[in-house]
Amino acid sequence: MARASKGYARRAVIVAVVAVMLALGFVAMQGALSQQPTGQTPSPSVTVNTDAQLGQLFSSQTSDVQVQGVGWVTRLLADDNEGSRHQRFILQLASGQTLLVAHNIDLAPKLQGLQVGDRVGFYGEYVYTAQGGTIHWTHHDPAGKHVAGWLEWQGQRYQ
Repeated sequence: MARASKGYARRAVIVAVVAVMLALGFVAMQGALSQQPTGQTPSPSVTVNTDAQLGQLFSSQTSDVQVQGVGWVTRLLADDNEGSRHQRFILQLASGQTLLVAHNIDLAPKLQGLQVGDRVGFYGEYVYTAQGGTIHWTHHDPAGKHVAGWLEWQGQRYQ
């Protein structure tokens, strides 16, 4: 009987530790979601940078959050040439969530030769869509009013 009590107590401690860790992560994410871009380089607390947090943004239908991550190209789309030109492609995160990347090629270089299966890192602004979300502002802001973003591909940063 004492052995069963020790096992139960150990499991209870593990459950409590996990619950505290999840609560702290939620509190940190809530703080990140309440921040607005200031035109300055963001502090790490402003940036959402895990697949789980991107999943939270999607499930809560939250937009306008600075995010950082990595995904693999699953589809190349035609460039959007209406207004400011954007290179467009779909990334899939390790979690399975997909993101449309809309990279302004009037302000930053195009990823020439990008192919399905390529790994692309990103830092930009997340906007909720029913398909998983869109990442934009993956470039500098000439007016200096928005946080500068980037894409990383084949060891090069495009901003």
